[in-house]
Amino acid sequence: MALSKSHRVTMNDGNTIPVLGLGTYAPRSVPKSEGEMATKVAIEVGFRHIDGAFLYENEKEVGQAIRAKIADGTVTRKDIFYTGKLWNTYHRPELVRPALEETLKNLQLDYIDLYIIHCPMSFKPGKDMIPFDENQKVISDSVDLRDTWEAMEKCKDAGLVKSIGVSNFNRRQLEMILNKPGLKYKPVCNQVECHPYLNQSKLLEFCKSNDIILVAYSSLGTHREAPWVDQNSPIVLEDPVLGAIAKKHNRTPAQVAIRYQIQRGLVVLAKSFTEKRIKENFQVFDFQLTPEDMKAIDGLNKNLRYLIFKQLLNLEFKF
Repeated sequence: MALSKSHRVTMNDGNTIPVLGLGTYAPRSVPKSEGEMATKVAIEVGFRHIDGAFLYENEKEVGQAIRAKIADGTVTRKDIFYTGKLWNTYHRPELVRPALEETLKNLQLDYIDLYIIHCPMSFKPGKDMIPFDENQKVISDSVDLRDTWEAMEKCKDAGLVKSIGVSNFNRRQLEMILNKPGLKYKPVCNQVECHPYLNQSKLLEFCKSNDIILVAYSSLGTHREAPWVDQNSPIVLEDPVLGAIAKKHNRTPAQVAIRYQIQRGLVVLAKSFTEKRIKENFQVFDFQLTPEDMKAIDGLNKNLRYLIFKQLLNLEFKF
């Protein structure tokens, strides 16, 4: 995966994506204004890839930040790569375009660069993001995701989005899309949880073999927000192996974790609401991990997932 001078790589549809992006998800305890601030700071220090989602409920604030940095001349619209996500309650084909149009309205943008199916699970359409029945179980919806994908393709053809992809898909689910009769566009990416404790090596190999870019979220571990995350799980950035490698290179463990994924050929999302850390997270293009470093970090894999969707939602699905 060849890096351009602007730290971009080419996707299977010919469009390019910056290899390092800012994640904009924030726990409910974080004010929406923090997302706007973080996005502005990120653009100022060099981030050009902003990863958002309808689910995060801060698209308006993130859009304000992007437009402000365009207005003050820091960037042009073409410099910015924005990712949006189709939430689970909008998987019915007739709901896909309206969902994307809602995101565009929130952002006050004419198009977005990448639109991805957020999860391979369909929920009952309606006002509730996660609809529960009287027994507090999530109400699912029966939708063939191949039909959802066709509606995504139409959004690309309409010029509302430049590239389309998926998130949280396993190999079987990716194959379902890739083997779909009449497929017009392959997914350009699959965004999944990926960090030194969950290195997704098999999924990465499969995606590379099909010219699909793997995008890593929770690349630094996670925000550890209950109930999404097991509070007893180990903290990636406190791992002594990562710490020793960071010390050797005079870097932070976070910088090493990000650089590790870039050298494996992934696109990486890093999230922070602290100006100092946002700046540090972008300073990963002026050093190289050795083959020994990479092997040592590979050895940290525990197949440990921080995000416990299944337990929370009481759904039977596999990632």
